[in-house]
Amino acid sequence: MQALLDIILPVFVVIGAGYFVTWKGMISEDTIDALVKFTQNFAIPCLLFRAISQIDLGASVSLPLIFSYYFGAFASFAAGYAGARIFFKRNPVDAVAIAFCCLFSNTVLLGLPITERAYGAEALSANFAIIAFHAPLCYMLGVTAMEIARYETSSVVEGASRVVNAMFHNPFVIAIVLGLIANISALPLPRPLLGGIDLMATAALPTALFSLGGILCRYRPAGDMKAILMVCAISLVLHPAIVFGTAYLLDLDREGLRSAVLTSAMAPGVNAYVFANMYGAARRVAASSVLIATAGSIVSIWLWLMILP
Repeated sequence: MQALLDIILPVFVVIGAGYFVTWKGMISEDTIDALVKFTQNFAIPCLLFRAISQIDLGASVSLPLIFSYYFGAFASFAAGYAGARIFFKRNPVDAVAIAFCCLFSNTVLLGLPITERAYGAEALSANFAIIAFHAPLCYMLGVTAMEIARYETSSVVEGASRVVNAMFHNPFVIAIVLGLIANISALPLPRPLLGGIDLMATAALPTALFSLGGILCRYRPAGDMKAILMVCAISLVLHPAIVFGTAYLLDLDREGLRSAVLTSAMAPGVNAYVFANMYGAARRVAASSVLIATAGSIVSIWLWLMILP
């Protein structure tokens, strides 16, 4: 109970504040959109850049950590696709969009603040190692699967170019790549520039959580409830369970285990809806899954915190 009060609820208080003021019309949807653009295009990329540029890559990026997390993520994608096709008779395009919801955990807006509050800022290095691969690998799988499902790719080269284009127009991916370059090259950056980036990074998580609440206010659970509940079950239960079992078998260290399991236990990120909306596929399932799973994650995160060492 103490973990729920001290670690989880403060994060959801900020989300709830954003939801409440948007619901009551105290802040406009245009303002929420501006906050989202600020956090996704500037503040969070600054946070990722600073984190990736400073972490010890050799110590933080371990094969058991990356394999444990992404084995669970890709297995969840497969489970979501199979469930959508077999049990709910959705077409291949809708099935890929639903599977992407099962794949794409909210690693940044929820994963980082929950892990930091639970285990301290020093525990985030494994989170950042996971995040460094998250957007490239998830988008590569999602876009590739969607292009195959749509049968619109005329050649392998065209399909590959679409995947690369989608990934490298993502501000998170750009920030991660620049952070890796700065880390590996060890190039000294001007202190005023780093100070400005740090200021932006400080604003990232609280602003992102508040704007996430405003975005969630727009989503309304409607129809497709069985498919939505499947996404929630895979995201909040199956994904972290697979990661926990895999990490245990690979003898992942305690810090890596905590970060991998907690990150995988997060609800689908808003990008899951963005992906579905971009292709006009299963948008209602994606939107409602983000909302319901985010609310449900209060309980699932609490349970995983009690299980983890």
